[in-house]
Amino acid sequence: MSGSWQDYTRRIEELAAAQGLKFHPVDFEAVPDSFMMEIAVYGLPVRMPHWSFGVRYIYQLIQRHMGHSRLFEVVFPGNPGHAYLAESNGLAENILVTAHVLGHADFSRNNLLFRRCQEQVSERIVEHAANHARQISAAIETHGAQRVEQVLDAALALEQHIDVDVPLRRPRYPEYAEDPKALVDDTFRKRFAALEPAAASAAPEARRRAPVPPHSEKDLLWFLAHYSPDMESWERDIFLAVREESFYFYPVFATQIMNEGWASYWHARLLREADFVPQQAYVDAIKCHSDVVRPIAAEQQVALSINPYHLGFVMWEKIVEQDGLAAARAIMEQDDDFAFVRNHLTRELAEELGMFRYSARSDGQIKVLEQDLNALHEAVLAPKYNFGAPIVSAVKVRNDGTLELAHDSAVDGRGLDLERSRKVLDYVQRVWRRPIVLTTVNQAGSTLELTAP
Repeated sequence: MSGSWQDYTRRIEELAAAQGLKFHPVDFEAVPDSFMMEIAVYGLPVRMPHWSFGVRYIYQLIQRHMGHSRLFEVVFPGNPGHAYLAESNGLAENILVTAHVLGHADFSRNNLLFRRCQEQVSERIVEHAANHARQISAAIETHGAQRVEQVLDAALALEQHIDVDVPLRRPRYPEYAEDPKALVDDTFRKRFAALEPAAASAAPEARRRAPVPPHSEKDLLWFLAHYSPDMESWERDIFLAVREESFYFYPVFATQIMNEGWASYWHARLLREADFVPQQAYVDAIKCHSDVVRPIAAEQQVALSINPYHLGFVMWEKIVEQDGLAAARAIMEQDDDFAFVRNHLTRELAEELGMFRYSARSDGQIKVLEQDLNALHEAVLAPKYNFGAPIVSAVKVRNDGTLELAHDSAVDGRGLDLERSRKVLDYVQRVWRRPIVLTTVNQAGSTLELTAP
């Protein structure tokens, strides 16, 4: 058999299917390392142009040159899925990566959160995002790069501020407030209205317009797209395009430990069963597996850096060992990282892994503080709340058009980066085109207002 990794792809797919994995077809493609970094930074092979992606690219480039980052593959769930493999990968790495990608494909097809978000956005996200990019290129030709960039500044600054608990395509708020009396089961009033319609309508009550928003609204991309007083249709389209793509990315973010662990579990299992892989390639692939799922990202044991591949891999191994593969699949289909960690990162496993409550430094390193399992769960999950963003909601539009935003610091336990918050407010104010007031708290816990302009 030829030594090309493509020669093994079909056989690995057949083995995966025989082992019970259920996945949509996956298109595999080897691409230059530079393009791999672009895909990782932009999040998609073709995406809307914006300067912020260039900043992220430089960061990734520096990380790689410092030896902190190596991209073997980037995979995009869908039907079909798309997997991009680095041309610098060797045969063993690509055999491992192919098995790993099929684990991801099984996860994304069968996990409920993935399915719900993909059904609302698109199972053909690569093509969908390319349409968004063409739409924005057309807007640049019509309205100029500067105006389009201002809209993208605001939309991408808010890309985490969505609400996945409501449908992607949701209706606008009701124009009028509901009459509280209409909610009462008043038999006499119903009979009176039915018998004497003229009398019942003789004294019509004035309908009261509903406030905007009628309740605290955390889906800021949706709210601004639909209620900015002077937003033009092309600007609204950009906001809604960014929101759609955020809906697509949310499951990737919310299931990272589960998903990477599931893919790592399956690439290890498939390699053990793949007797058609040459011995040396198998040995090299197992070494690559060990590097991928190593528990720490630093030389010293004192400070840990959570590796989702390792944590998820060990958790899945333990679940399969104790409860069987069918139970593991049921968990994979139903859970996200919140349920997975809280329900299945046990005290015994935490002790085995040397994981307990720790403090996280800005560079991602973690120092163990105490042996409290619930605190450990919350420390692992804390960066995942609200898509990793502070909880900021639209709460009121004043009569003069001023938009009031509120930061719920009590719930998210996160302070605001004031410099970044002021910059984001400036971006948003350019599309709202009225004053904006954001209420938060300072380090002392006192109320603080940020305004724009």
